[in-house]
Amino acid sequence: MLYLTPLRGRVTFVHMTDSSTQSIGVSAAPEQVAAVILDFAAYPEWAGSIKSSEVRETDDQDRPALVGFVLDAGVLKDEYALRYTYADDLSRISWTLEGASAIQKSQQGSYEIAGNGDGTSTVTYTLAIDLSMPMLGMFRRKAEKMIMDTALKELKRRVESRG
Repeated sequence: MLYLTPLRGRVTFVHMTDSSTQSIGVSAAPEQVAAVILDFAAYPEWAGSIKSSEVRETDDQDRPALVGFVLDAGVLKDEYALRYTYADDLSRISWTLEGASAIQKSQQGSYEIAGNGDGTSTVTYTLAIDLSMPMLGMFRRKAEKMIMDTALKELKRRVESRG
């Protein structure tokens, strides 16, 4: 999406990344979902395209604050770090890209975890990625949808397998 912004008497075009959102039901309590999301060391075991992950910093509550990832999704390979922030009750886990990577200019995302009152949860994943390489909007949205669909299904499978 492009926006016009006035800057010292000139008109400047600013590119704003659109975000995509998708939700899934999980047969587990919100705490169980959050525990799997926060176990970054285990991501290579269940998140197909993540080949390695490393917690580089923790926050004052000893939760991961900066996490490095190595991604190998076939034609897309990348090394990047995400900075995490949390709602006090872990109902929202958000992140932003820490510095540009080989293929990403920016990334913002979040998991919102809502209990359904019956021992199940609804997880809503929002993601916005601005790539360093040009990509038509429709292809970028399709790639984001595929990333989110895969991530949510893998998360659901992991959480439910841990019972």
